[in-house]
Amino acid sequence: MTRIKGGTTANKRRKNILERAKGYRGLRSKKLNYANEALMRAGRYAFAHRRDKKTVFRQLWIVRLNAAVRENGHRSYSTFIAKLKKNEFALDRKVLAQFASEHPEIFARISKQVV
Repeated sequence: MTRIKGGTTANKRRKNILERAKGYRGLRSKKLNYANEALMRAGRYAFAHRRDKKTVFRQLWIVRLNAAVRENGHRSYSTFIAKLKKNEFALDRKVLAQFASEHPEIFARISKQVV
């Protein structure tokens, strides 16, 4: 049986890495080692920032809720959430923030029931 060298597989791997690094500046898009290094770093940042995005959105919902809660006569966001839990409302912060920004009349009714 003849020997098969791995040239096609290696070329495909290199080509794939360089294609993924397309648009990077300088040698990061031209040279394999630099491109691979840049992709590894980009992957680490992407992983971390996917986690950070969840925190950022939760903070945004809390800010929106706090503003709406104070407009509807409650003292603060934290007391409003405590009363929600005490009254066993099953709405999360995302839904409440959406009501507060897009449907203020619905949010006003919810906040009146929470008192």
